[in-house]
This record gives sequence, C-alpha cells and structure tokens, in this order.
Amino acid sequence: MILYKNGHALINGNLIKTDIVANHGRIIEIAPDVVADDQTEVIDCSHRYILPALVDIHTHGANGYDFNTADIDGMKKILEFYIAHGVGSVFPTVMTDSDEVICRQVALIATLAKDYPEIKGIHLEGPFLSREYCGAMPVQHLQKPSMDKFLTYQKAAEGKIKIVTVAPELPDALAFIAEVSDSKVVVSLGHSGADGETVQKALKAGAKCFTHFGNAMSALDRHNLNMVGTALLSDAYCEVICDGKHVDKDVLRLLLKTKGINKVIGVTDSIMAAGLPDGIYKLGEQNVTVTNGEAKLKGTDVRAGSTLDAYQGLANVVSFTGLPLPEAIKLWTVNPSKLVGLSDRIGTIEVGKDADFIIFG
Repeated sequence: MILYKNGHALINGNLIKTDIVANHGRIIEIAPDVVADDQTEVIDCSHRYILPALVDIHTHGANGYDFNTADIDGMKKILEFYIAHGVGSVFPTVMTDSDEVICRQVALIATLAKDYPEIKGIHLEGPFLSREYCGAMPVQHLQKPSMDKFLTYQKAAEGKIKIVTVAPELPDALAFIAEVSDSKVVVSLGHSGADGETVQKALKAGAKCFTHFGNAMSALDRHNLNMVGTALLSDAYCEVICDGKHVDKDVLRLLLKTKGINKVIGVTDSIMAAGLPDGIYKLGEQNVTVTNGEAKLKGTDVRAGSTLDAYQGLANVVSFTGLPLPEAIKLWTVNPSKLVGLSDRIGTIEVGKDADFIIFG
C-alpha cells in the first residue's frame, strides 16, 4: 500500500488537506491523519497539491514522434512526454491515411496499451471526412463511411478504437453513425460542412461530440446553424483546442457560457512538434512548418494540429476564462471521462477509483 500524506487534494470540487491510501492502483481510503503500518510506503505531500490526472482524447503525437508513423519505441517516447505533463489517460489519435497505415498503426497502439495503462483507447480521426473541410487531412485517403471498413480497422486495433470522427453529410453517414454508436464507440462530428438539419440528424443517430470546435467545420450563419451553431445549441460535448490559436480566448469563454462547464472538453490535438523547437515536422505524411509554436501545413495557412501540452492547456483555460482551478480542470478530467464511459474509474479522486492523480507544488 501507499499512503499519500498531508497533501491538499481536489475532493468534491474543493482542495482539502487529507491523506489518500492506494493499493494495487486503486484508492481504498481518503481521510485525515491516516496511520501507516510497517508495510505501507509513505509519500509526504506536505505543501503540495493532489489533482486528478489529466485526460487527452485527441492527440497525434509529441516529443518528435507521430502515431501515424512511429514504431513501438517511438510511441513509448510520446507516452513518456504525456506522463511527464500530467496525462494519466490518453487516446492516441490516428489520422486519415491509407488503409494499410491505419491498420498497422492501430495494431501497434493496441500492443503498446498492454504495457501502458494510460492508453484507454484509440481516436480514429477519419478517413470518413469532408474533402472541403479536410484541413490537414490528406485528400487522397478520404473515404465515404463504411461499416465494413471500420470493422477492419477495429479488428486490427483489437477493439481499442473508442472514438471516431465522422462528417455527417457524407453518403451513408447517418446509418454508419447509428451502427457505430450501437457498438459503444463514441462518434464525434468533425471535418464537416454539414448544415444544421443534417447535424441534428447525426446527433439523433447517436453522435455525442464535436471534434475541435470551430475548426474544420461549417460556421454559424444567421439562416443556418450549420456545424458551429448546432454544436452550441445541442447537449453534445465539444472538444476545444486550448492553445489560444485555434480558438480565441473569448470564443472559449462564449463556448463555456453557452454549453456550460460540463459539456466542454479540453484537448491538445498535439503533433510531434509538441515539446520541441520551431522547425519542419510531419503530421502523418504531410509536411508541417512550426513558427512561434504555431503549426501549419508547409507553404499554406492551413493549421495542422498544435504544439500544446496538457499542463499548458489546463493553465490556459484558467488564464483565458478566469475559472478557478477546481472548475477549469473539469475540461481535462471529469468531462472527457464521462464522454468515453470511464467516469467510474478516472476523472475524480474518490474511494474505489483508480489511483490516477498528479502531485505538484
């Protein structure tokens, strides 16, 4: 057993001084002044904070490696970066690519997950996306939705694909969304030029989230909600890249005011350049230029993910919105864990949940 002694832990939305006892990776007791026996390891957390570990459901890489191209050793380097930046649960994101590459990479991630419990699933961003709103996705690999094709990817991933981003206006998309949702995989709507009516149908079919709100989606119009407006109006979750570049800080404040604190999810959408200096990098097979920390497809103004880490993303939410830390951290803990159906294990510090927290200060 391990006793975390005298820390200020985030419990039920408040930072309180308490002790936490963990055994075999689970929290078994939370109480003041717990007395350790001879078999208990004691970690002194005096003058330190204990927070739930962060959850990133949308990230393509970091530390010089990309989930679309890395081997197992490279993926380990990505995971080391996440762990060092407070991430306890991650959904490695494989972007649109050839069928061969997608199957190869999701299989590698599934293998890695056996040694890294931080990997809670895979996010498949594409290839069922709009050509018009493809962003940094390679157009030549885009496809119309196909359940047979998705099941091919899922078989290669050993069932680890837990989120898939889909453009709902594509042929057969609504039937695809319904079938995938029935299989307990979260459908997120993104890279789409859909009108409001189509988006509403996709939500009724089972979609639960919007991928990187405000980016690669049709904008709100006074005559049509389109993607952005329907995202604001709906009860679905919205991912938001919290770097202040993909979405202005005032737009983030509007999103939170409109949706409420419980329906917004912070993500990094990070690429291999996260943690590294400006330069030329890759996002899948695409060349990316990073200047002043901002990533764009080489020679264009098309954004290509971010260089954000999760710690900074959380700090940005606090800075941009003025929310106190116990509220702001919900975007990176409680909300994503609920979306992916893991709130019984992660997202908060409670007896019976995983001992998945970060200590700092």
